[in-house]
Amino acid sequence: MSVTQPSPTDTALRRSIAATLLPGFLGTTLPAWLEERLRNGLGGVCVFGQNVESVAQLRELTDAIYAANPDAIVAIDEEGGDVTRLYYETGSPFPGNAVLGRLGDDAYTEGIARRVGEELHAAGVNLDFAPDVDINSNADNPVIGVRSFGSLPAVVAEQGAAWTRGLQSAGVAVCAKHFPGHGDTAADSHLELPVVELTLEELRERELEPFRAVIDAGARTVMTSHILLPRIDPDLPATFSRTIVEGLLRGELGFGGVVVTDALDMHGASGERGIPEAAVLALAAGCDLLCIGTENTDAQLAEIEDAVVAAVVEGRVAATRIEEAAGRVLALAEAVRADGAAHESASRARAGFIDPADVRRAVEAFDISERAASWLRAHHGRYSVVRVDTVANIAIGEAPWGPFAEVAAEADETSAFAANPLVVFTEGDHPDLVLAAQSPVLVVGKDNHRHAFARAAIDRLRAERDVLVVDMGWPSDDRRYADIATFGASRLVGRTLIELLDGEQGLTP
Repeated sequence: MSVTQPSPTDTALRRSIAATLLPGFLGTTLPAWLEERLRNGLGGVCVFGQNVESVAQLRELTDAIYAANPDAIVAIDEEGGDVTRLYYETGSPFPGNAVLGRLGDDAYTEGIARRVGEELHAAGVNLDFAPDVDINSNADNPVIGVRSFGSLPAVVAEQGAAWTRGLQSAGVAVCAKHFPGHGDTAADSHLELPVVELTLEELRERELEPFRAVIDAGARTVMTSHILLPRIDPDLPATFSRTIVEGLLRGELGFGGVVVTDALDMHGASGERGIPEAAVLALAAGCDLLCIGTENTDAQLAEIEDAVVAAVVEGRVAATRIEEAAGRVLALAEAVRADGAAHESASRARAGFIDPADVRRAVEAFDISERAASWLRAHHGRYSVVRVDTVANIAIGEAPWGPFAEVAAEADETSAFAANPLVVFTEGDHPDLVLAAQSPVLVVGKDNHRHAFARAAIDRLRAERDVLVVDMGWPSDDRRYADIATFGASRLVGRTLIELLDGEQGLTP
């Protein structure tokens, strides 16, 4: 029986397709199937929190990836705040974008980003899915919030450019996201397809300004969003729209780097069509590097490659388009390898270290009402704590947050905050549970105004107890459920809140 051998053309095409794929995987060591694909030209690997136990372990993993493919892209979601993968087990020692945006200090933002980049470089990561340069113009946004530098285009543009300069100065490429702007949404594209009713002129005046700024600052990659803008392309989400990718990003903004997709396993991308078809559409639209998802398998990648080959045969995607995408990815790998070699001797802070100077800066970004200042002076660190736990969005995951992350990481029972009685209240708990907290009561939550059960619990407590409410997410404009708004819930911000509550370091208002 004869065996049909693949043609040289087919082999070359499949290698080009492989160079555009960026899968995730399960485990903390490199699986054999993934190692084999890397040896055969796979574009790279996306590392998630589930893949990281420590910086040392991550470095062993990335060394194994580069041993299999020296041209590999190793990407991670490290925004330096609530979204963290390096510190998924403990919470981030950095302030996060909303805090930086409120401080408005370009030099400080650039320095924070440089420190993030140095830690990533030390761990062997060469592409960071950051900064988030969405303008959070909708306080009810369930997926952006404090990941944004702010609600004003100029602020997001200035801070995004500073973050870009800082990270890339450490030899790690940025991936500015989520083009053309995910800030004016009330839906999470992980779970559904958001629809944004903005015109092209409105985009130019607002959402595109930060992307222009980061491109001018040298951003090597830009990530597309899975959102539908029917006034610009009524049929296809941004990731699949040539009008948006080739017309706006490449044509109008002049971006010549690598276009990266947001994860194709998200519902906004593949919920109605599947990942293989999503990959075909993304490549056809002009995307170069396809972030596949978190728990991919060898069989899934084979299915994607087969779908793209079939699309080329059918004339839906030109082979030259695949070659162009693969060429850009390889050029990125060469560029970041050169950048990394130039930064091997860069000084680095101790990994995970919280700098007291950052604590003093972070409190400047807090919004503290007069009532909150009075409450803090009156109660001298003694109160019951009600922790309001809401369902974490998928981008943030289950990483520890706020003061609870700091207490767990330091195992510190000496602070007044840690010594106080704690009630954890979640959606579905009986409302009477919150009344177990004896007056005075400190309520700590995130995005309190967006959750009916949280609002009801706070209202009930306020009717019967002396209550101070802290919102560590993005508060409503009226601050009804935020006597103190911290604009972030990283471990650093958590320590800052504890020191404010305990009256340390002169942080008490």
